[in-house]
Amino acid sequence: MLFSESIERALRAAFIAHEGQLRKGSDLPYITHPVHVAMLVARAGGDDVAVQSALLHDVVEDCDGWTKSRVAEEFGDEVASVVDALTEIKGRPWEERKGAALARVPGMCVRSLAVKAADKIHNMRSLTSQIEAAATPEDAWESFSRGPKVTIDATERVVEAVTARLTELDAFESLREDLADAFRALARHRPKDAG
Repeated sequence: MLFSESIERALRAAFIAHEGQLRKGSDLPYITHPVHVAMLVARAGGDDVAVQSALLHDVVEDCDGWTKSRVAEEFGDEVASVVDALTEIKGRPWEERKGAALARVPGMCVRSLAVKAADKIHNMRSLTSQIEAAATPEDAWESFSRGPKVTIDATERVVEAVTARLTELDAFESLREDLADAFRALARHRPKDAG
């Protein structure tokens, strides 16, 4: 299907919710991220609920006025459940947030796993591009509070967990392959003296 009214509504909501936000370490509008995530999910065969969830996956976490209840009211309980599974609680320490997000992976439904995989793929590809385009690798890492080793190590744990679950469910093979490719590209930038 080339057009879905529900996806169109989610796209509009995401554009409005993320208005004025920029991607970390760049001057790109933030909305480019959920759009890329949604395109990856759609290309991999995700249904309308998965694509809507991809478009909205960061609204509760990053946008004023958005809650799980609002997502459920405007887009239904299935979309709200996927978005909720992907939402980190702001204000907690980085390690705690990342640890909690990793701990949720084993219980995620297949749609949540697809969006999580696509989110990681786009984030890793974006970061790899920033590193490769930067005057020095350090310039690309300036906006990452934990630096390359900790960030790449944490990313590796998520990639492994999501890949294992998608393999176990025999789902979204193309996302599994893209996830592995994107991580290999990023891992080339892990500091050599990091052990």
